[in-house]
Amino acid sequence: MNSHQSVGIVMIEDDAGHARLIEKNIRRAGISNDIKHFLDGTSALDYLFNDAGGPSHGGPALVLLDLNLPDMSGTSILEKIKQDEKLHRTPVVVLTTTDDKVEIQRCYDLGCNVYITKPVNYESFADAIRQLGLFLSVIQVPSAEEQ
Repeated sequence: MNSHQSVGIVMIEDDAGHARLIEKNIRRAGISNDIKHFLDGTSALDYLFNDAGGPSHGGPALVLLDLNLPDMSGTSILEKIKQDEKLHRTPVVVLTTTDDKVEIQRCYDLGCNVYITKPVNYESFADAIRQLGLFLSVIQVPSAEEQ
């Protein structure tokens, strides 16, 4: 089986503790997709736009995006993803410690699909995934014939 068959999940989160918690929640939700974890926006964008996670391979199944990153704001990453003609359909779940209404509205305006405040608990995460209707689309990997 080649590695391009599974649609991966891209997680952009600079806090290792949060990242582990999120990954645990993803697994508990029954999603076994490969998770690519990036600690900053620069390397994540490089991967999304230039690498295997990029549009030429259909992009990731899902992007989990922390808004407070060391090198750039999550909102600017969200904007770049949603303005890209090949990546704009990728669902983006924004994860952040703030529940500032203005920031939440800005994320929705920019095209984020779901907004989750940290620390992420399992219920809110599972709800978010359900809201995205992603359960099946994330788990079903296209077979080689459909590629």
